[in-house]
Amino acid sequence: MFKSSLTVVSASILLAFASIAPAQAAVDANAAQALFKSSKCTTCHAPDKTKTGPSLKAIAAELKGKADAQDTVVKQITTSPKLKAGGEHVVIGTKDAKELKNLADWILAQ
Repeated sequence: MFKSSLTVVSASILLAFASIAPAQAAVDANAAQALFKSSKCTTCHAPDKTKTGPSLKAIAAELKGKADAQDTVVKQITTSPKLKAGGEHVVIGTKDAKELKNLADWILAQ
């Protein structure tokens, strides 16, 4: 009786942990890179070096650990905020929320 109760409890615990979904879905890097390039983000940004704009690594480092990091990136790429270097940020080439979040997550993963 004790052994079967222990087995049921163990199985329940394993199922509980297995059913926990990850907080974010996996990033589709290919789709993010394609959107990044087609929106001409590479004109000002590079993965690991500063151009006119900061590198993706610098952006990710600046926002690391911030709860609103994804929202911050999405806002930056969907509005035309004033830039430190002057002018306005170019708006990304999609309004699809899933694509925007995927791109933001890809940038933050750099």
